[in-house]
Amino acid sequence: MNKTTAAVGIAALVASFTSQADTILGLYVGAQGWNMQTSGGFSDDGSNASFNFEDEAQSNIYAALEHPIPFIPNIKLQRTAMDTQGDTQLESNFVFGDELFIDNSTLTTDVQLTTTDVIFYYELFDNDLISFDLGLNAKYMDGEILVVDQADPSSRGMEEFSGAVPMLYSRIELGLPFTGLGAFAEGSFLNVDDHSLTDYQAAITYQAVDNLAIDVTFQLGYRAVNLELEDLDDIYSDLEFKGAFAGVEIHF
Repeated sequence: MNKTTAAVGIAALVASFTSQADTILGLYVGAQGWNMQTSGGFSDDGSNASFNFEDEAQSNIYAALEHPIPFIPNIKLQRTAMDTQGDTQLESNFVFGDELFIDNSTLTTDVQLTTTDVIFYYELFDNDLISFDLGLNAKYMDGEILVVDQADPSSRGMEEFSGAVPMLYSRIELGLPFTGLGAFAEGSFLNVDDHSLTDYQAAITYQAVDNLAIDVTFQLGYRAVNLELEDLDDIYSDLEFKGAFAGVEIHF
């Protein structure tokens, strides 16, 4: 065997091992910056008051672990900050946190909200052109809402809430071979009893780095989260969070 043949054989062996290693275990980590716009309202008794919320720059981080073991799902963890502030002038009396706010009062609210998604999913098929995932998402919401009367800051009501809801999860990803370009759409959905929740995003992607050690992909897309809650830990809401995002994903 001459040196050229030996070098080709070694290169093929390394490529084969790397491909097998990626098949055995794949780790994806990503981060997104989200230009979040919020609309809607909330209450603790079902008489929701709508607020004019400010646009906020928020973050979303995630990590996914994929493996080839049959019947055992892959797992993805995602955490999204959704804090916002707003104000409104009441058209009727409003009670929140055991505090009565009178008609025509101008209120300020501070919403501190974080969602954590624990997603178990299966890759139903996966190739360079198209991939499709299906699974379940346990979305955990942890929040605190403060309402203050602008004319009398001592008049304030606060509620803390938390809870998990099960959601159906799916993702489809498309690739354009030899260009680095692609797109994906991903979402979680629930419509049961009095709860109606959706969390979806779609993006175009560009794979800037693709080698044996690491892949780096940039994302530009749009995300919308709708939270119509009926008595989740004594909180009712019809809130919508939406806006464009930019992100980066690294695949080891």
